[in-house]
Amino acid sequence: MIRLRGLYMGQEHKGKGVNVALGPMMNLARVAEGGRNFEGFGEDPFLAGEAAYETILGMQAGGVQACAKHFIDNDQEHARTTSSSNVDDRTQHELYLQPFIRSVMAGVTSVMCSYNLINNTYACENDKTLNGILKGELAFQGYVMSDWGGTHSTLSAVAGLDMTMPGNVGSGPGSYFGGNLTTYVQNGTIPRPRVEDMAVRVLAGWYFLGQDSASYPAVNFNANQPGDEATNEHIDVQDDHYKLVREIGAASIVLLKNERGALPLKKPRSLLLAGSDAGPARIAGPNEFRDQSGNDGILAMGGGSGTTNFTYLISPYEAIQSRARRDRTSISWIFDDFNIARAGNMAIGPSAALVFINSDSSEGSDRSNITAWHGGDNLVLSVAAQNNNTIVVVHSVGQLDLEPWIEHPNVTAVLWAGAPGQEAGNSVTDVLYGDWNPSGRLPYTIAKRLEDYPAQVTLGGSPGTVLQIPYNEGLLMGYRGFDAHNITPRFEFGFGMSYTTFTYSNLHISKLGIQANSESAFAKNWDDGKSGLVGVGSSVASWLHSPAYKVTFDVQNSGSVAGGEIPQLYVQFPASSGEPPSVLKGFTDAYLHAGEKKTLQITLSRHALSIWDVETQGWRRPDGNIGFFVGASSRDARLKGRIV
Repeated sequence: MIRLRGLYMGQEHKGKGVNVALGPMMNLARVAEGGRNFEGFGEDPFLAGEAAYETILGMQAGGVQACAKHFIDNDQEHARTTSSSNVDDRTQHELYLQPFIRSVMAGVTSVMCSYNLINNTYACENDKTLNGILKGELAFQGYVMSDWGGTHSTLSAVAGLDMTMPGNVGSGPGSYFGGNLTTYVQNGTIPRPRVEDMAVRVLAGWYFLGQDSASYPAVNFNANQPGDEATNEHIDVQDDHYKLVREIGAASIVLLKNERGALPLKKPRSLLLAGSDAGPARIAGPNEFRDQSGNDGILAMGGGSGTTNFTYLISPYEAIQSRARRDRTSISWIFDDFNIARAGNMAIGPSAALVFINSDSSEGSDRSNITAWHGGDNLVLSVAAQNNNTIVVVHSVGQLDLEPWIEHPNVTAVLWAGAPGQEAGNSVTDVLYGDWNPSGRLPYTIAKRLEDYPAQVTLGGSPGTVLQIPYNEGLLMGYRGFDAHNITPRFEFGFGMSYTTFTYSNLHISKLGIQANSESAFAKNWDDGKSGLVGVGSSVASWLHSPAYKVTFDVQNSGSVAGGEIPQLYVQFPASSGEPPSVLKGFTDAYLHAGEKKTLQITLSRHALSIWDVETQGWRRPDGNIGFFVGASSRDARLKGRIV
């Protein structure tokens, strides 16, 4: 499904004549308040890496160049252009580099360097990260582009920058590249072969994806000036992609709570919809705010440069009302978030009260808190005080503080619906009524207290200074920190319920043979605990990433309705390795009818079982026994095994 989403995005971009789509974004959700977290894939590097890999394969199969961004450590928006992310070498390799490793393995044609400094050197002129890691260890063959205004010197070309995007020298009209680059070559400051390398890298992706073909569409739109008829040909590239949008929206919904059989709804006699998030925008439609940098009505997308205008936006009110007509359900609604007294009065009597709350964010700023917008907590409490079947639907760009009402006895169910796009109303209605059995899993941890998260947004900074952001939590970011410090979250990473139940059994693990080739010696050295290949391409070597172990197990649907399950495999390294208690290294999925059983398989590479050795600058197997477990979340160890 992730690859298909990428394919459709690639096809749509190509149809508009776009050569490079500036995504996917794969920075990790290090801080819960991060303003661009919704653009990425969550807090875990393995999850983000697999999602990036599949997205890039899809996008480039659709004909457009993908761009892996932002390289690297751009994990908060506050002071993003004037802050230094200070990350140790091991944490960098084991966490923040992982999505980019998988992106390079997917054949991504371009990488965008980030605004921030890395250990006090700008990311777009950082020789260590661009030349040493990206083009060295990862053997990246494509080009590195700056973010807009992210170039700070002509010499950034020597440090690994291949293309500068819009952004002038100071406040003047000039560019650090262009004529300045020519001058630097002529006076010998920058070697001519380096500029030739830059050109080859930029052109490689163009030829690789056949964009030199006369049949490749010309640019036929101007997003900033939709009234420019000379450019905008209004070519419709949507096809039937709305079907996948609706399906992804439903598949990504996470059922967090479901008591007394509250869900799915079964032709209720009457319903109340409460909250502005249930309805359409009340003032100026779904595109009221430029770059979606605001919220009025249903929240279906975060804000910033990575957004677009909605062709249409289906609200929960519209979708549920359509279903209510079919079921002959009496329906009432109140979209005023702050008229809690009236909402409470309206909650008396209906078979169920659905309260919709949200929390938005946008590029350029982080959330100032993780509480629901528009006084959402008070709205939930007011309705729950009067209706003993209150169902809460959350549309949010990231974690929320659910503590004010999550244990309220009248809050019978909670759906976490994220930011699902133009089919938002249909997606949540499909889950509410059981047309889609929820199988989504949390891509991050939801804590009971903000201070429980291992990392917080670093505030402060002043003009002319660089804000220092210490990554003091090291490897203990996200759920890893909760586990290491024995902190109980409200909902753990990977958590999600279903309308059915599943049982796990019959765990087996087998070691796969080493294929005899020029790299087999490295695999044998790894088995003996020695660091592998060091040098160009060492972090993407086939011996390191090819399957080394096969884990099989059975999953049975032990409930009464069909549904999907997402088993997850977590590796437990020896305590002496300095690793977190458990780390995600594999997952799969299965759709099972009631009573059906399937044997599933997850493979583990040597890379999945490695730690980064700072001294030798290579990946190695740690000393001692490596354990693992398979279950339905990061704290659900149903089957346990050991790798020998």
